[in-house]
Amino acid sequence: MTGAGARPGPVAVFGGTFNPVHLGHLRSAVELVERLELDELRFMPCALPPHREAPGVDAASRAAMVELAIAGAPRLACDRRELERDGPSYTIDSLLSLRGELGSGRSLLLVMGSDALAGLAGWHRWEELLDHCHIVALARPDAALPDSGPVAAWLARHRVEADVLRVRPAGGVHVLQLRPLPISATEIRGLVQSGFSARYLVPDPVLAHIERHGLYRQELPGPVKRQVNTQEGNDCQQ
Repeated sequence: MTGAGARPGPVAVFGGTFNPVHLGHLRSAVELVERLELDELRFMPCALPPHREAPGVDAASRAAMVELAIAGAPRLACDRRELERDGPSYTIDSLLSLRGELGSGRSLLLVMGSDALAGLAGWHRWEELLDHCHIVALARPDAALPDSGPVAAWLARHRVEADVLRVRPAGGVHVLQLRPLPISATEIRGLVQSGFSARYLVPDPVLAHIERHGLYRQELPGPVKRQVNTQEGNDCQQ
C-alpha cells in the first residue's frame, strides 16, 4: 500500500463479462496486485460486449457475483461504470472516464489476455488506448504473441518492463505470465447446464448465488448437452 507522502501506486482495470467470475480470475487478480505492487485492482464487468454474443445473464447479476467473490479482499474492487452506460461497452470510453477520476499523472493499467491482445486491431479506437493507460497482457504458456501485422509492430514499439508501469502514467505494454489455472467460464456454464457441480471452480458465495437464482440452467441442445469447453481463457473486454 502507498504510505503517507509516497507516490500513489498503479490502479489496474480487469475487464470482462465474468459470466461467471471464477477462481482463475481471482487468482490472477491477487498475483497482479502483488507482483505489480498495485494500490487497487478493479474488476469491470462488461454490460454489452461489442464483439461477442451478449451474455445470457444480465450485467447486474454478473457484477453482483464479482462483489460476492471479492468481499473483504484487500485492494480488489468492482467497478460498475460500464453497467451505467447505454450501448456497447467500449474500453476506450471507460479509460477516458477513469482518467477523469484519477488525474493525468496516476499510472493506470488495463489487464487483458494474450488472445485479446492478438485481436486488438478489431477494438474500437484501439490505437488510442495507450494514450490513457498501460496494457498488461497475461500470456498463457501455450499462446504465442503476434509476430506480424499491425499489432505485432505496435507491440514492438511499446513493450516495456514492469518498473516502467510505476513511473509513467501510460504508454507501455508489459507481458506477464502468471500461474496457469485453466478454468473457463464456458466450462462452468456447461457444467451447470448439464446438472453437474461447479464447486471449487467458483467461490462458494458465487456458487450459492448461481443456485439461488437458477442461473445457467437453460437446456443445451441434444447432442452437445454434456459437452463443455475447457480451452477458453479469461474473459477480457473488447
